[in-house]
Amino acid sequence: MTTIKFGTDGWRARIAGDYTFDNVRRVAQGFAAYMQREGLAEKGVVIGHDRRFQAEDFAAAAAEVLAANGIHVWLTNGPTPTPAVSYSVIDRKAGGGINITASHNPPTDCGFKVRDPNGGAIAPAGLKQIEAEIPEGTAVSILPLDDAMSDGLITKFDPAPAYTALINRLIDLEPIKQAGFNVLVDPMWGNGAGWFNKLLVGGKTTIHEVHSQRNPIFPHMSRPEPIPPNVDHGLSFVTKLGADVAIINDGDADRLGVGDENGRFIDQLRVYGLLGYHFLEILGRRGPIVKTISTTKMLNKLGRLYNVPIYETGVGFKYIAPKMMEVDAMIGGEESGGYAFKGHAPERDGILAGLFLLDMMVKTGKKPSHLIDLLFEKVGPHYYDRIDSHFEHARKPEILANVDAARPATIGGLKVTDIVTVDGHQFIMEDGGWLLVRFSGTEPIIRVYCETTHEDKIPAILDDGMKIAGLR
Repeated sequence: MTTIKFGTDGWRARIAGDYTFDNVRRVAQGFAAYMQREGLAEKGVVIGHDRRFQAEDFAAAAAEVLAANGIHVWLTNGPTPTPAVSYSVIDRKAGGGINITASHNPPTDCGFKVRDPNGGAIAPAGLKQIEAEIPEGTAVSILPLDDAMSDGLITKFDPAPAYTALINRLIDLEPIKQAGFNVLVDPMWGNGAGWFNKLLVGGKTTIHEVHSQRNPIFPHMSRPEPIPPNVDHGLSFVTKLGADVAIINDGDADRLGVGDENGRFIDQLRVYGLLGYHFLEILGRRGPIVKTISTTKMLNKLGRLYNVPIYETGVGFKYIAPKMMEVDAMIGGEESGGYAFKGHAPERDGILAGLFLLDMMVKTGKKPSHLIDLLFEKVGPHYYDRIDSHFEHARKPEILANVDAARPATIGGLKVTDIVTVDGHQFIMEDGGWLLVRFSGTEPIIRVYCETTHEDKIPAILDDGMKIAGLR
C-alpha cells in the first residue's frame, strides 16, 4: 500500500502510478477524519479541480468520501483557479478545502492540496495529523455523487461571482480597462483561461490569449510552470502582436510569470521586487512583508527604506500562510512566482498579481522593462538564476551530507558571511546575495539557486553550488 506523504504543498504523484482513485479516496478519508478531530466537519468543505487528466473525476471521488463521512461538500462546477477555490472556503464559511491539482508539475502528475478555514495552506503540524489519519487499506466509505447531491450532502456551485467581487474590492480595474494596453495572456492550458478577458472587458485594453484550451499534455512546454523554457513559445507572440506585456499563469493560476514589451522574461524575484515597490512607493501602503528564504533580498532593502518589517520563512505556503496570518502581512510570496495579498485568503493568486502589475503600469506610465529600471534605481541591480537537477533517491543521504559539511570561505569569488539552515542551506555572500541548496518538496529534484548584485559571477556561484552538493 502506498505511503502518502505531503510535500511543500499537498500530495502529488503520477497518475495511474501512486495517484489512483483508491489513493485519492484514502487521502480524502484522512482529511475527513482530521476535520472531525478539529471540530471543523460541520462547517463543510469546498472542493475544486484543475484541467488535468480526469481531475474532475478525482474531485468527485474525494467529494463522495467526504459526503459518506457526513460532511457537506461545495463542489465547483468546473475547473477553477486555485485562488478562487481558496477564497470560496472563506465565502462559504467552510471548515477547509481540497483542490485536485498538481499546479506546475509535469502532465503525468496530479495532486491533492488541502486548505484551512482561512483558505490558506495548512501548517506542517496539521499536515502530519492528516497523514496519520490516512487509512492503510482501501476500504473507504463512499456515497455516490448523485445520491449525495439528492441528499443535499454535495452541492455544485459557481465560485466565479464571489471571486470576481473580491478582485473588484482589492483593485480598481477601471483604469486598467481604459489604459488601452495590448496584453498577451498565456494561461498555459490551465485554469486561468478567460479570466483576464472577463475582468477587463468593456474598455480600451485588449487581451490576446494563447494556450487557452484544455489540453492535459501541455504542448509547447515540459510543464505548466511559468519560467523558461516553458514560457518561450508564449513569449514569441509578444512582438508578433505588439503586446505591451505578457501575463503568464501556471496550470492552476496561482503563480505569475511576466514578459516585457520585447518578449523577454522578467524573473520572478524581480516581479516580487516590483510588487513590493508598487505597494510601498506608488500605492503608499505600509505593512509587513513575508517572503521565503529563496526569494529576493531586494525586499529586505525595500523594508529598510520604507521602515516595514520583512519576515523570512521556509519554502512553501505552508510556512508563508500561517506567518501572514500571524503578522497581518500586506504581501506574502515565494521564488516560484506565487504572491498573496492582504484582504484575500493567505494564498497565491497569479491573476490578482498580474492585475497589480498592470495597475503599476497604469500609475507609472511605464512599460515593464522601464519598471525594472525604476526598481533598480531604488535598490540597485540584482541578478538571479537556478539549476534544477534530478537525482536518484539513493543518493539523497550522500548529497545532504555533502551540503551539511560544506563550510566554503568563498562562493563564486565572493566571501561567505553566514550560513542559514531554515530550509536547505543558504550561504550569504558579502554583496548581500545568496546561494541556496535545497531539495524540492514535490519532486526528486535538488535546486541550486542564487541571487547576486554581480551578473558576471552567476555561473561561478551556481557551479560552486553544484560542487557543494557533490553534483560536479
